[in-house]
Amino acid sequence: MSAIEDGPLHAVMGRVGRFSTRRPWLTVGAWLLVAATVAGLVLTFGRPADENASLPGATSQRGRDLLESHFAGAQDATGQVLFRSPDAALDTAAVTAAGQRIAGVAHVSSVAKPVLSADGRTAYLNVQLDLGPRDVTTELTTTVMNAAVTTGIETLPAGALAKPQADTRRSEALGIVVALVVLVIAFGGLIAASLPLLTAIITLVCGVGAIGLAGHLTGIPAVATTLGTMIGLGVGIDYALFLITRYRALLATAPPAVESTRPALSRGTATAGESVDPGRLAGPGPRSWREAAIVETVASSGSAVVFAGGTVIVALGGLAVAGVPILATLGWTAGLVVLVAVASATTLLPALLALAGHRISAPRVRSRRSVWGNLAGRVTRRPWRYAVTSVIVLLALAAPVAAMTLGQTDAGDDPAGSDTRAGYDAMAAAFGPGVNGPLTVIAQLGSPATVAADPRLTRLSAAVAATAGIASVQPVRLSPDGTVASIQAVPTTAPSDPASLATADRLDDLHVDDLTVSVTGMTAIRGELAGRVGSRMPYVIGLVVLLSALLVFAAFRAPVVAAKAALMNLLSVGAAYGVLTAVFQWGWGVRLTGLDGPVPIEAYVPMMLFALLFGLSMDYEVFLLTAVRESWVRTGDNARSVRDGLAGTGVVITSAALIMVCVFASFVLSSDPIVKMIGLGLAVAIAVDATVIRGLLVPATMALLGRANWWTPGRRQPAPERELVSS
Repeated sequence: MSAIEDGPLHAVMGRVGRFSTRRPWLTVGAWLLVAATVAGLVLTFGRPADENASLPGATSQRGRDLLESHFAGAQDATGQVLFRSPDAALDTAAVTAAGQRIAGVAHVSSVAKPVLSADGRTAYLNVQLDLGPRDVTTELTTTVMNAAVTTGIETLPAGALAKPQADTRRSEALGIVVALVVLVIAFGGLIAASLPLLTAIITLVCGVGAIGLAGHLTGIPAVATTLGTMIGLGVGIDYALFLITRYRALLATAPPAVESTRPALSRGTATAGESVDPGRLAGPGPRSWREAAIVETVASSGSAVVFAGGTVIVALGGLAVAGVPILATLGWTAGLVVLVAVASATTLLPALLALAGHRISAPRVRSRRSVWGNLAGRVTRRPWRYAVTSVIVLLALAAPVAAMTLGQTDAGDDPAGSDTRAGYDAMAAAFGPGVNGPLTVIAQLGSPATVAADPRLTRLSAAVAATAGIASVQPVRLSPDGTVASIQAVPTTAPSDPASLATADRLDDLHVDDLTVSVTGMTAIRGELAGRVGSRMPYVIGLVVLLSALLVFAAFRAPVVAAKAALMNLLSVGAAYGVLTAVFQWGWGVRLTGLDGPVPIEAYVPMMLFALLFGLSMDYEVFLLTAVRESWVRTGDNARSVRDGLAGTGVVITSAALIMVCVFASFVLSSDPIVKMIGLGLAVAIAVDATVIRGLLVPATMALLGRANWWTPGRRQPAPERELVSS
């Protein structure tokens, strides 16, 4: 037997299910109290976001640390207010007066002198704030821009004042509506269909709310909340869907005493792909029988949900070895949401099922020769044909990944019309593309000095200005203690242009006398981040594959199945990478996503997707293999077991995958290019996984492997139950 079918976890989950079922109001009340508390805290204190990437050990990070430790306010946000007069020369006196008004706004620490464009029609003011980037609110931006209003002059925010507005409410609403439609079709009733949505919403409130509150304690990028929302909706609905399907399958075995209490209850075949032993569920009355059915659901399918969720969390935990803080943050925040989803599915849902009572009905009688049963029959009869064809399709989808290059997006990649894009484009048009991503050269002097008395600083400034790719250089700034010098240099190229990274590398290689030079700024940090992600990617992939395979082995005690599951998931991830490369890097159909053209693939997105997709793909693998394994133990017939497993889980896995695909794809509507990448990558991988891999390749390879699927080193193959009975 496997660990899911019979083991300590099965017993523990049975006790969890029994507690929730016998104390439903207490369980529901506890969840509602936690959700209300988290929601109240979020509404009171907000959910700050921090987009400043850090990279411990990098040269650029060392430079930023020196800058922040020696220059007061260097860690605070700096924004720009742009003034533009399209028809005539700009009135610089009016701009200066606007700067004086802005200086009086709360949280504005200083306003620099106007910087005028070559044609005299555009100027900008650097606005130094006394807040960190994650504390800059939309209200503050509005107040600053109201103070900047000048008759006859257009004003635009830029930099830290142009806050990205990646509103995901439309995506969330669309995902919930589609999920409801799919669930109503799958369950044939509104009550049963609404329960997975209720658990998913509670998961979102608790999980995503906790992520937002954590932003007050540590830097949390805005994409972490969006990713948590996507994952919370997807797995929150899917886990509940699997449990309710199992519960309804058990109801189909109801004794006459239960059936007579409710005319709508009809006997039928199980659709969850799992064997049902009515003797284990027998009780003196309908209520106790239903209670036993819920407990058995949590003990069996709940154990599978724990294994599936654990696989996702373990895969996300593998991101910690990358040495990239933003990946570690995205990993633990997404893992937190998965943990909440598992908890709500195995505690809140059983309580809701107990309260729903006879309103949740058994499935209608279905023919075993379903669409999935017919497909399984064809695949197991001609496994080589389907295996080879599936591999060819997957390799074709994955082929573009060979050309994938990692880069960094900037505000110029945001959709046209957004505040961030408008400010970025206006600054670039008037002052050159590099003004949106200046580089800062930091030099350690060794001992206190002054600009006038230290010729090394004059030579350093000249060397920076003479470096290829530099458009302009600002005067040297010295720290108050005179030991650190700072020079801001504007490149000739945009922040997302690879040429800007090459310019940063050339500045890093400068040797002027005995000065220790390092280059910082978001462009330099993100460039080094891309390099580190590329170098650590093989280690993360190896660790995630190994840990996930070990978890599947622990669940089924079958090394062949575990190795095959890991290989299949690599193929689905490769297909997702290939589509990402073709769409975003090559521009194939990129306009359909709402972008103007090709954009760089953000450096951390592929590694994040790998961990997440590997874990999510294992979900379906666990549920399918659980059904196949149970049929194998009953019959000992490999081909029949594969057919029974696919036929029994086909509908539920397809429904679950359809919900996930729609939820993830809906986030392509977001204005954030990174969210679009994650949404499309997840949607493609889940679609491929649930169709080509689970529907064709997995049953074909299992048919080819035969009894080797369930081989365990050092142990005899167990005799199937039918042989034990006949003997």
